[in-house]
Amino acid sequence: RGLMAWIREILPENADDDLAEVYGRVAEPDGTVDNILRVHSLHPKLLADHFELYITAMKGSSPLSRAQREMIAVVVSTLNECHY
Repeated sequence: RGLMAWIREILPENADDDLAEVYGRVAEPDGTVDNILRVHSLHPKLLADHFELYITAMKGSSPLSRAQREMIAVVVSTLNECHY
C-alpha cells in the first residue's frame, strides 16, 4: 500500500500577493484549490506552470476525447493509489 507524501503548503488564506494571484487563477468555482495544486504553493511559478500543463493535457487538441483522458487519469491514479 502506498504512503502519502507530506509536503509543506501555504493555504489560500495565508498566501502572499503573488501566490494569491495564482490561486485565484487555479481555484475551483467555489474558491477551493485542489490539494494536487497546493503542494506547489512554495513556488507560485511552478504552480502556474503545472496548471497550464494540466489544462493543455486535458483540454487541448488531442485525438482522445476529454472523457477518455479523464478515464485514463482515473485508472492511473487508482493504480498509483493516489487519492487526488
